[in-house]
Amino acid sequence: MKKVFIALSLFLLSAGSLAAQNVNKIDPPFWYAGMKNPDLQLMVYGKDIAGSTVSVNYPGVNLSSTVRLESNNYLLVYLSLDKDVKPGKFDLTFTQGKKKQVKEYEIKARDKKPCERMGFDASDALYLLMPDRFANGNPDNDQIAGLSPYKVDRDDPNARHGGDLAGIENHLDYFTDLGVTALWFTPVLENNMEGGSYHGYATTDYYKVDPRFGTNEEYKSLIAKAHSKGIKMVMDMIFNHCGFEHPWIKDMPSKDWFNNPDHENNFVQTSYALPPMVDPYASKQDYFLMDEGWFVKSMPDLNQRNPHVYRYLVQNSFWWIEYSAIDGIRMDTYPYADYTAMSNWMKELNDEYPNYNVVGETWVTEPAYTAWWQKDSKLSAPLNSNLKSVMDFSFYDKINVAKDENTAHWGAGLNRIYNNFVYDFLYPNPEMVLAFYENHDTDRFLKEGQDLDKLKQAVAILLTTRRIPQLYYGTEVMMNGVKHKSDGYVRKDFPGGWADDSQNAFTAASRTDIQNQCYNFYRTVLNWRKGNDVIAKGDMVQFAPQYGVYVYARQLEGKTVLVMLNGTDAEVNLPLNYYKEILEGVKQGKDIITNKTVTLGQELKMAAREVLIIEM
Repeated sequence: MKKVFIALSLFLLSAGSLAAQNVNKIDPPFWYAGMKNPDLQLMVYGKDIAGSTVSVNYPGVNLSSTVRLESNNYLLVYLSLDKDVKPGKFDLTFTQGKKKQVKEYEIKARDKKPCERMGFDASDALYLLMPDRFANGNPDNDQIAGLSPYKVDRDDPNARHGGDLAGIENHLDYFTDLGVTALWFTPVLENNMEGGSYHGYATTDYYKVDPRFGTNEEYKSLIAKAHSKGIKMVMDMIFNHCGFEHPWIKDMPSKDWFNNPDHENNFVQTSYALPPMVDPYASKQDYFLMDEGWFVKSMPDLNQRNPHVYRYLVQNSFWWIEYSAIDGIRMDTYPYADYTAMSNWMKELNDEYPNYNVVGETWVTEPAYTAWWQKDSKLSAPLNSNLKSVMDFSFYDKINVAKDENTAHWGAGLNRIYNNFVYDFLYPNPEMVLAFYENHDTDRFLKEGQDLDKLKQAVAILLTTRRIPQLYYGTEVMMNGVKHKSDGYVRKDFPGGWADDSQNAFTAASRTDIQNQCYNFYRTVLNWRKGNDVIAKGDMVQFAPQYGVYVYARQLEGKTVLVMLNGTDAEVNLPLNYYKEILEGVKQGKDIITNKTVTLGQELKMAAREVLIIEM
């Protein structure tokens, strides 16, 4: 009996020792050969894993260092990869005393040369959608066991509704018919948050697609199928914060992993006031609240000044580019994260992928603020954000005011749009600025109305001016909504995306007459725009509005597109002599919207709110 007791004790001691160094997870799950930066950070998760020593034996892979954090349940392993390291699998050996655990790790071959990864640009038209609200292609993944409590209830605008990657894949032909060339999904990574976090902005696993949307493999497959149809994919990422249910909050790796980590006793929320970043007179307090305050209590603020946090986030962005072949990144809450860290990230990414593109959300409506953030801006010198694309919130703001005004006097109506483009002198690269008239965080352009004429003007400007255009799902079939009710009211389900929907707006036969008018307008302009170098690369000449009509031209290599918009509620007889520098010697052109010839004589009669896009 005594021998049995001793044997049992030794067994339990041995089992306990093994458990004490159990490796639960390694981020990233694998890596790629041939990256410019030879350093690789592995974040190892496991009970008391920090007590382990690590060894590796593979040609071209060297152990640089191990870093133990304040929590014993994490270990950072830094490897150095030779530039000619061969793809393959090797063992990582974790040792505590006499006990060892071996985990297999893999270095994979890259699918493309980094210079071959082409980002989005002004030749593209981006279509933003929320996966949870677009289409439900796989009802079996609506309810996933083991996740934090949530409900699927389409009658609740703030609950999950069941949309997923399969639903999007089922409608790829819809996007090609519409004429968009790139899709931007709101974040697809795991949001294992109580209530469901349908919007995706509270990440709980940076290397895993949320299972209610699908799997990593399904995301990768969807992108490949989109590529086969000429559609690019833009991934929404968040470096500023994660979700409150992330393991890093439950078991904080170190006190400086987050800004203001004592959230239970001293919660610090951001001010949401972004000007202190550029304000030459900013107080330290204003800057602190903007930069280090938490976005909300459920979104802990990551400290990118911590070199380990920084490296984790940078590697994550590179990993998704290599693994899934995304064609671009939209970075959420860009100015809220540490400026130096974000600038360094963009420099690393631009060095690795010179033809790639990232757009940062910079929500201030002053053009000078937005221009300050663009790569090589003289406004921020000697600082350089290295961020190629910024978001034109000035355009969004002005067009949503202008739509409800008559262009009758200086400063009102389409004069606002004219003035918006006047300030393009501030931007190093205006053609790399992303413009929009609505998105998932704003009222829809139509609000609670159905004014198609005003929408047509906004679409025409967005798709013909010197910008990267971004559209928002459903407005092409007259979806509307306002935020004061709830964010969910501007994020309604696309009609026809669920099997029991009473209408299927994906098909012309099921759309109403006004929905088809709207869809056909989008479709006509988008498909004409596709591959049109005059719009993607041409110069721009604009004229101050005359008689309430705003006119501008796009020109390239002898080709001209003339855009004319009547910004009034009345018919206008517009004298054309004012535009002789563009029209001299030109007697007619073709309106691409109606496919009819437009005579360009002494004057042109334009109906109220009429739009003309004339090829000459």
